[in-house]
Amino acid sequence: QVQLVESGGGLVQPGGSLRLSCAASGIIFSIYDMGWYRQAPGKQRELVATITGGGSTSYADSVKGRFTISRDNAKKTVYLQMNSLKPEDTAVYYCNAAKNGWRSFGQGTQVTVSS
Repeated sequence: QVQLVESGGGLVQPGGSLRLSCAASGIIFSIYDMGWYRQAPGKQRELVATITGGGSTSYADSVKGRFTISRDNAKKTVYLQMNSLKPEDTAVYYCNAAKNGWRSFGQGTQVTVSS
């Protein structure tokens, strides 16, 4: 059974930083593409960043230069380092695992950027 458990969300002031973590179990982590999505109130879920099993990364234009996705295959964990946070980054952030058309999401962690 696949489990993705996010942590690290919280309340932060504009310009601040947070690091999200997602611990995976039930999959051969190293061969899966991992990603982070987010969903703000009243908006559709959107892709934030992805990292392939080989370590290639991609980012939404809105977070390029501010967010960094990384993975530790030994710990079966994917991270999202978020710097220079803006109020518009406020959302529930979801971890995602994907392979050959199959995908699974975690339960999400709330990130609120506010003064």
